Amino acid sequence: MSAPPASAPPSAAPPVSAPPAARRPLAEQGDPEQVLAAYRWRLDPVTLREELTEPDDMRAIRRRLTEKLGSAIDNRARARLLSLRAVTSRILGELDDALADGRLALTYAEATGELRRTALAQARLAHVLRWRGDFAEADQLFAKANSVELPDRLRAALHEHAGRSCHDQGRLMEACHHFEQALDLRGAGDAELLDRIRVALDAVATRAAADGFGPYPRGRDEVLDRDRPPMPGRDGPLWGYTDPEGDLVIPARYAEAQPFHDGLAWVRRPDTDRWSLINLLGTTVIPPTYRAARPFSDGLAWVVTDGGWTAIDATGEVQVRPNFAEVRPFRRGVAAVRREGWGAVDRTGRIVVPTRYHGFATELADGQQIDGFTDEGLAVVDVGGRRGVVDRNGTPLVPPAHPMLVIHPVAFLVGDATGRWGALDRRGEPLIDPVHRDRAAVLAEIDRLLTDANPVL
Repeated sequence: MSAPPASAPPSAAPPVSAPPAARRPLAEQGDPEQVLAAYRWRLDPVTLREELTEPDDMRAIRRRLTEKLGSAIDNRARARLLSLRAVTSRILGELDDALADGRLALTYAEATGELRRTALAQARLAHVLRWRGDFAEADQLFAKANSVELPDRLRAALHEHAGRSCHDQGRLMEACHHFEQALDLRGAGDAELLDRIRVALDAVATRAAADGFGPYPRGRDEVLDRDRPPMPGRDGPLWGYTDPEGDLVIPARYAEAQPFHDGLAWVRRPDTDRWSLINLLGTTVIPPTYRAARPFSDGLAWVVTDGGWTAIDATGEVQVRPNFAEVRPFRRGVAAVRREGWGAVDRTGRIVVPTRYHGFATELADGQQIDGFTDEGLAVVDVGGRRGVVDRNGTPLVPPAHPMLVIHPVAFLVGDATGRWGALDRRGEPLIDPVHRDRAAVLAEIDRLLTDANPVL
């Protein structure tokens, strides 16, 4: 990732450019990606859009990006260059070209399967859509992009731009909420972000004084246009399901009731020890059959039959045969399972990670525990109290040799037996020696090492 354009406070003087005769053409000043990363523009204090002082410079950058794109041979490069070209076209006001590049960039990014690359393409496309006034799709893309597995700096930028989109719509309370989250993630260590947020909050205050703060902030599900399913609710001794207003919409006739996932929920009637499956209307989809059942995830649910845990689809058809003593939910096509040891299977039941590990103990740098694999397809495995990393294909990235190991968005934090922390890169090679007393110091050093930490959105 590369650095975001910085903005100055409204009172700051505009940057001084060299006289035209003294300036080298921008097309001759090095790699266009680096030039764009270093480009500085102001934020308009009313529209919260980037102001462009030198259109010819931006056209030169776009031309150089097009030249690089002509020789790009892999999906990663195409995704990056197309989405950056979308940025330049947006800044130049050529929104149809920006939209076409942004959508194609997202297709290439999704083909890589890389979380951060996809998030960047989503955010750049969302920014184009915001400028076009296509706010519903823009807001959805900003929400989809903002995963807890991304670096804090990128997450802060995503919240900042989502806040600007909300400002355009008059959703000023929601805009303030996004700006607050951006500051919580990066405010203390990012002077440029602070300046931009100050400009944005001034714009919010001015608009609120004239028009009010607008509607109440939406939740993530509402932004993504997801219907909130009924929730388990007790009526006397039995369980049913209530809507968001608290009204009972599925009668209370169950001794136990699990939450809905993928539009389906497991329930147990008082007259049986077997679980059945119902849909959102309360209609039974699978009659009482299973001694235990786990919620659906990725279109599959784990249930207990006489042979052990097995995975079924929504019709009850077996997809993974019953031969596991313990299981975890499917995430992006794989699930952790235990037989003689812990490993993983895909949706067909094929063993993709050998069942030879003592445990899965996946933790993210922000302290979140993951039940199996991350969205990137990484998992921390344990062998005799020593931890390593495997991917969803079973490839060992870090041998199980570390007393402590945490997944960072661009690295692996590792701790030794004395409690000192360091880091490995994503190939498992040493990045930072284990000399730090805590994770925070390692995180700060990783941030300094990143040359592309600031995303151009």
